[in-house]
Amino acid sequence: MIKRYIYVMIFFISFVKIYGQETIDLKGKDKIEDVKLNDGPYVFIEKDGLVEKKIVNGQVFTQKLKSNTFDTIYSPNKVEFKKVKKIAALSDIHGKYELAIRLLKTNKIVDKKLNWKFGKGHLVIVGDIFDRGDKVNEILLLIYKLEQQAEKEGGKVHFLLGNHEYMVLHKDLRYINEKYLQTCDLLNLNYDELYSNKTVIGRWLRSKPTIIKINNNVFVHGGISKDFLSHNDFNLKKINNLMRKSIDRSKSEMKSTNFYKIYYGRESLIWYRGYFNDKLNDKYISDILELINSDHIIVGHCSNDEVVSLYENKIFGVDSSIKKGKYGEILFIENNKYFRGTLEGKKIKFE
Repeated sequence: MIKRYIYVMIFFISFVKIYGQETIDLKGKDKIEDVKLNDGPYVFIEKDGLVEKKIVNGQVFTQKLKSNTFDTIYSPNKVEFKKVKKIAALSDIHGKYELAIRLLKTNKIVDKKLNWKFGKGHLVIVGDIFDRGDKVNEILLLIYKLEQQAEKEGGKVHFLLGNHEYMVLHKDLRYINEKYLQTCDLLNLNYDELYSNKTVIGRWLRSKPTIIKINNNVFVHGGISKDFLSHNDFNLKKINNLMRKSIDRSKSEMKSTNFYKIYYGRESLIWYRGYFNDKLNDKYISDILELINSDHIIVGHCSNDEVVSLYENKIFGVDSSIKKGKYGEILFIENNKYFRGTLEGKKIKFE
């Protein structure tokens, strides 16, 4: 295990040196051949071991790795935690790597070398690392590394799957950055195959939850609607298992029953926007919180200019429009008090 951890650290350091400073702009399709593309690494699981593929200056490099270089079995983690003293949450990074690491650095979640600095704290990524931006894989590899480092310090990193993770895993590729069209062409693969069950990160993703609870806070990408609760006992383990299993089910199979509507429809955990769009009254929110036995719900999915509070601090929205690549914030929860962490690292308390 120690040898594997050391390799992952070396792997990430070399990855940052190769790719960390490169910014690729593919807005002009007619210029795509002129771009010296850097992407990867992607690690594929084969019968006789692991194969790493990466693109450097537009050329594909392939090498065999020892079968024990990375874990290939990822079990679901706990989804409910108590007595956590400090929590940080953000969402909807959408491939904006540079802005995300700046936000994590200034708010002391990671150090200058992108190593875990948040001690025994819990960091929650409330969905949507995928799509739009051109450095999705970079962020995934960073979170993969931080997850291991946090564990060693007594902390946790929780990556929740949002609607864009589920879209990509179900082959809905409408929002991928143009860079990845060239990646797929060079690797002779479809984009979803880079994160299939035959890849390390693909298997890791399939172990991730959709909804978790920390102290008296529930974290979920879209939100929890009364309609969703009318179809479910609020059992976090059961709900997460259903969502995980659905990743490799076809849409046609899910749509043959009411499963797709409940778990992928507009009232579902990953698509719901009602807290922001439906002018709900306080009783509606209080009823939901009572049904889920929580005091607060933290969501992403609906973009705002900063981290926001709704319904007298019962709902917090942590989609601070990082996807635009200009600004972003992070929510801090400490001793049941809630703060906006700005891009400059300043904490502003919610009253």
